[in-house]
Amino acid sequence: MISKYFFGPLAALVLLSGCGSVLSDNNEAGTADKPSPALWLVADDAGNTEGWLFGTIHALPDGVRWRTEALDRALQQSEALAVEIANLDDQQALARTFYQLALSPRQLALVERVSSDRVKKLERMMAKGDFDQGHFQSTDTWAAAITLAQLQSVGDSENGVDRALIRSSGNRLLIELEGTARQLGIFDQLPAKEQIDLLHAVIDETQETDAGKPSDLVATWIKGDMQALEQESMKGMLADPELRSALLVQRNQDWVRQLQVLFPDTGPIMVAVGAAHMAGSDGLPDMLRQQGYTVTRIQ
Repeated sequence: MISKYFFGPLAALVLLSGCGSVLSDNNEAGTADKPSPALWLVADDAGNTEGWLFGTIHALPDGVRWRTEALDRALQQSEALAVEIANLDDQQALARTFYQLALSPRQLALVERVSSDRVKKLERMMAKGDFDQGHFQSTDTWAAAITLAQLQSVGDSENGVDRALIRSSGNRLLIELEGTARQLGIFDQLPAKEQIDLLHAVIDETQETDAGKPSDLVATWIKGDMQALEQESMKGMLADPELRSALLVQRNQDWVRQLQVLFPDTGPIMVAVGAAHMAGSDGLPDMLRQQGYTVTRIQ
């Protein structure tokens, strides 16, 4: 389920906002008393601070505590905030971009696009969302998949960490690493087969939740357990090599190229992107290390 929480702030468009267990103000998910989501310090080869990496979560229920003294100190020292999408509060613009890319005429009925063993599961999902059989016949498969994914949402994108950081950025320079059109364009440019694989993954993950196996990824994020997040990032749609390359690895590579240009010319930058982008050898910390930066976990 990691993609629905940590993968891109598209929950603002009724997209990958998440399912699974949640963490309340009383720590009902069983985490430690104090939050400690993962935070890294990035320095150049001379030891000068270039910025910080903070893995975010894009939708949360009310009352979740995630801010820490270490994060607040880093934010105070930063002169810029780099995020995936900067205009998360402009819902009309976000939705307009989504529908411009998502709508295509004369599509097959959605149940005709999936494998026969998933038809009944898909029909149950569509019924839950009050979608009739013809609802997605003018919708690309990728867009149908991420629209259906939001049916399992527990968290609220209004509580998303990205949104909170942007709203409190003050006079800091706000840097957009990707933008709505580019991020959605990655889905839109997926080959037809990979779009169907994406839809299959959403159906399978929803079935897993319905079977009584809720995810505890919010609690895992709060604890900063990157080993567990890395394990989860190898499952579901990110287990598909083509989807993983397009939706995770290539995006990380692009962001590293941008940061290599930004770091020398901009004051210390707080880089806040989905936590899945921080995990393992495909994550930003390891990729920046490969480029000669010193990346140290400080929380």
